[in-house]
Amino acid sequence: MVRPTVRLVWIVVLVGVIAATASARARAAEAIPASFPAAGHLRVATLVVRARPDSASAAVRVFREFRGDYRPQVVLAVAAKTGRDGRPWLKLQVPMRPNGRVGWVPAAAVDVRPVHTRVVVHRGTRRLDLFERGRRVYTTRVAVGAPGMETPVGHFYVTARFVPDDGFLGSFAFETSAYSKLSEWPGGGVVGLHGTSMPWLLGRAVSHGCVRISNTAALALKRYVLLGTPIDIVSA
Repeated sequence: MVRPTVRLVWIVVLVGVIAATASARARAAEAIPASFPAAGHLRVATLVVRARPDSASAAVRVFREFRGDYRPQVVLAVAAKTGRDGRPWLKLQVPMRPNGRVGWVPAAAVDVRPVHTRVVVHRGTRRLDLFERGRRVYTTRVAVGAPGMETPVGHFYVTARFVPDDGFLGSFAFETSAYSKLSEWPGGGVVGLHGTSMPWLLGRAVSHGCVRISNTAALALKRYVLLGTPIDIVSA
């Protein structure tokens, strides 16, 4: 028979182990990525993005775990900082108008991993380059926005991937966090990177703001360009 004092010791040890495990899990949840950019999903059902790394700061946007189309909400973190609460916060790119908005969320609220792939769209020369760990692995010709509907310049990322049910979008499509000048366009003017049913227009400025590529290129990018992949659109 186990004596009461021995039983008490085991209970204390067990409580200590449970507390240590919970503490370790909490620290793991708050750990910042090894490098940036880092992409992933929400750990919580609702997440308020703040103007500063402070829970009392003004709200920039509210994210839901799932979007209106039932796809998981994808986030891209670009920096980290210790907040006023002494805990790590992550700086996110925020997909909304106007383009270029950023905000802060507690690191524990998201699950993100470093991203080593990057897409660069050259609006002027109408080329797209795909980089893997800094090395260019693919390049192709694109069509961009027509005058008055120019493809926006800035830092964005892939928010959704899908096979279009509309032949106009070609063999594969990527939704981005960028917004075009046309707010009345379907989806609120979200800029897409997609294939095309009119390949003879590639190399020209003819779209409503989206970046068009050949269907062959769209299928090639499908292999590399995952959710959260950064997309830099430059004017040159």
